Amino acid sequence: MIIAVDFDGTIVEHQYPDIGRQIPFAINVLKKLQQEERHQLILWTVREGELLERALDYCEQQGLKFYAVNCNYPEEIFEEGMSRKINADLYIDDKNCGGIPDWGVMYRMIKSGINDIRCLDDFMFEDDNIPVKKKNFLIRLGETWDLIRGRKY
Repeated sequence: MIIAVDFDGTIVEHQYPDIGRQIPFAINVLKKLQQEERHQLILWTVREGELLERALDYCEQQGLKFYAVNCNYPEEIFEEGMSRKINADLYIDDKNCGGIPDWGVMYRMIKSGINDIRCLDDFMFEDDNIPVKKKNFLIRLGETWDLIRGRKY
């Protein structure tokens, strides 16, 4: 499977143009998907030039090297006017509706071959059917708003 992965807010906390702290398990899961599961990873980011080089250096220092960067294959030459749309089977990006699930949930989804977010609930449980305390951003935001307005659950 070809997986396009964003950098800021997905691999590291969003501190653009700086590089934020690593999001827990992001690099480990990506390396495992790449090395053990044999998926091709493409870094798909808005970063260009020196900012892109800093992100690539950061990932390489962590032992993560991408198949391609902002293109479909390593030899592709980006020319002005070309689309930066990446042809991938799965896109991992913090800008998804509701944010992204945690990296453990994503790993289990990808390993099982399911990349449909509608099946996310199937992967929100640990081995003993114990629910993982993870709600998407919109639900957490709504609950916080209700608490501010005095409603209780």
